[in-house]
Amino acid sequence: MKIELSVDGRKIPMNDFVQKIVVNVVKAMVETLHSINAGWKEISIYIEKDDVNE
Repeated sequence: MKIELSVDGRKIPMNDFVQKIVVNVVKAMVETLHSINAGWKEISIYIEKDDVNE
């Protein structure tokens, strides 16, 4: 599996251990949703703060 993380357009490097943790957490959350087929190919997540002062 491949994962990329960027914050405000800056790519954040992650070693193999961190990549595995992030992938497994996201994969586990998504696969628990009833409408998701186990044969998915790609997961995209976009997060934006409501208030930039948080």
